[in-house]
Amino acid sequence: MKNLTKDKFSLKNSLAFIIPSLIGILLFMVPIKFNGEITIPVALMSKFLADSLEGYLTAIITFMICISAIFSIITKLFRPKFIVENEFLNTLFNVSTIWFIARIFGAVFCVLALFNFGPEMIINSSTGAFVLNDLLTILFTIFFFAGLLLPLLLNFGLLEFFGAILTKVMRPVFTLPGRSSIDCITSWLGDGTLGIILTNKQYEEGFYSKREAAIISTTFSAVSITFSLIVIDTVGLSHLFVPFYLTVTLSGIVAAIILPRIYPLRKIPNTYYNDKEKKDDETIPEGYTAFSWGYKKALDKSGSNPGIKSFVIDGIKNVLDMWLGVLPIVMALATIALIIAEYTSVFQILGLPFIPYLNLLQVPEAVAASQTLVVGFADMLLPSVLAANSITSDMTKFIVACTSVSQLIYMSEVGGVLLGSKIPVSLKQLLIIFVERTIITLPVIVLVANFIF
Repeated sequence: MKNLTKDKFSLKNSLAFIIPSLIGILLFMVPIKFNGEITIPVALMSKFLADSLEGYLTAIITFMICISAIFSIITKLFRPKFIVENEFLNTLFNVSTIWFIARIFGAVFCVLALFNFGPEMIINSSTGAFVLNDLLTILFTIFFFAGLLLPLLLNFGLLEFFGAILTKVMRPVFTLPGRSSIDCITSWLGDGTLGIILTNKQYEEGFYSKREAAIISTTFSAVSITFSLIVIDTVGLSHLFVPFYLTVTLSGIVAAIILPRIYPLRKIPNTYYNDKEKKDDETIPEGYTAFSWGYKKALDKSGSNPGIKSFVIDGIKNVLDMWLGVLPIVMALATIALIIAEYTSVFQILGLPFIPYLNLLQVPEAVAASQTLVVGFADMLLPSVLAANSITSDMTKFIVACTSVSQLIYMSEVGGVLLGSKIPVSLKQLLIIFVERTIITLPVIVLVANFIF
């Protein structure tokens, strides 16, 4: 600790790092029990806001998504100066053609679902109405608190501190910088979308390369503990929650070790957003330990923080970026994915190649199980719903539930949020990673299931 004394860091600087970081950890990463459910404070605040706005929330969301579509159209057609000459507004509304079209579809789907008018396949309670009423209401409020409060994790030195300490673990095991450990924990204990928001922000600021951002968002964006409880309860095995969640964690770690080393993640370049220079040097200078260097970097970061006004402005920009940029994409892609799942046999056909694999692993009721594996790409809860209705074996139900959570990437939430972010992954790459995750995690899950049943 000699260097810390030499650098003369004051108590004020130390508190400027420690207090906001502890508040951030408490809000985003500490599980609490409320009304018999395990959750985190940010998710609890989000639920409280959703309940307070009940009856108005879907109309507010539809209004925001329509605003996004209208201003995107105005920008494309007329290129007004107040938008194109403002960096934030230009980034928000001057989007590529594919996202422009997605915003239009998102607005149309929202209006139809809100007024319960139009084609049944769009406004059905399992498709567009589900996305608007059940999914976007959660995302809207989570985005609000995440956008405003994420600077507590980002701006006061917490990532710098853990980055130095955990690089020796994260880099060799997961090919990631040490600071990504906070993203991973936030996703694992909190919510996958929170992890993506955090990762996207770090990527835009030059702390993660394209490859690192893609790896973190597709291997560590786990669903919340609360949603995991819903999944295992859907198949009627809630009494097995602890072995279920441990199995999901184990299979997720195995996938996180393997996936960065194979296509397509291995092929994503280690370049940075908008050709920025790499911001984070992972080398520890002579005379410092990992702890003392991390502490020094944390105090440097907290000491350079511009203050409350900047904190608030950054938070508001984060919220608007997610409300106007991400919500329309989720509405469009999730609705289309659920229409395909509900009204076509595409996912059942895509599941056929998994039958020999399931037979090889000696999974009971392999044919019925195969149909659940691919449908998870549309929505994570669908496999468990199908399993509850079509599978009698408890072992197979357990395997389906574990696999659906381990697959991580589903278009009704994580996939849609990911595609709506700046993180450089395409729909094709997400589909390939989804299949790879299924193939990699299944043997681990089946092995554990054989010990349990």
